[in-house]
Amino acid sequence: MIEFSASSASLPQDTRVYAIGDIHGCLKKLASLHGSIAEDLRARPVADACLIHLGDYIDRGPDSAGVIATLMADPVPGTRKVNLMGNHEAMLLDALDADDEDAAEHWRENGGADTLASWGIGQSTARAAWISRIPPAQLEFVRALAPVHREGGYLFAHAGIRPGLKLNAQSEHDLLWIREPFLSFSGDLGVVVVHGHTPRPEPVLRPNRIGIDTGAVYGGDLTCIVLEVDRLGFLQTAG
Repeated sequence: MIEFSASSASLPQDTRVYAIGDIHGCLKKLASLHGSIAEDLRARPVADACLIHLGDYIDRGPDSAGVIATLMADPVPGTRKVNLMGNHEAMLLDALDADDEDAAEHWRENGGADTLASWGIGQSTARAAWISRIPPAQLEFVRALAPVHREGGYLFAHAGIRPGLKLNAQSEHDLLWIREPFLSFSGDLGVVVVHGHTPRPEPVLRPNRIGIDTGAVYGGDLTCIVLEVDRLGFLQTAG
């Protein structure tokens, strides 16, 4: 049973959003959370159910490749799916596309080595060979990820937005990487921003933002926020 409370934004009456925070290769937790979403939908059908994943599907955890394969499939039938880019997906693409080895080493040191291992790519494999060893469909999936999504009074982005800029003027770098001044800003952003990127032991609820990275890869819960009409609730895996 989801315990709902009032939200400072709203959605149309026939729309429900399930948004999931940073996964980081935690496939078992993701599968459990998808199961809870499917169970909620069976118990409480809705005309338009939107399933949003907020990025950081890869790195640090045990099965990045399995997470991407799951997201490419139909993990919760009957939902409209939105998969957003996280900064770790951006680091992977930089590692593959950069002219030098610095970006590759930066990514590898920040969890990329675990992602390579999930594709069967060993530590000694040269960067030039990575792209031929990554499943093409999975790499295409990563390249096609969107940086931002809007539903009703909510905006969904991996990291957040820069206060003082119009929504259509936000840079992709900020959408994927920003912390300050976003996290400490208490003013009106024009929307309620639902984001991950900055792990906390529990979801962070503010009038202008909701943070749902609860550190799944560090032993915490994997969190899904459930948004409908003018209220919100949470589904979580056991840590």
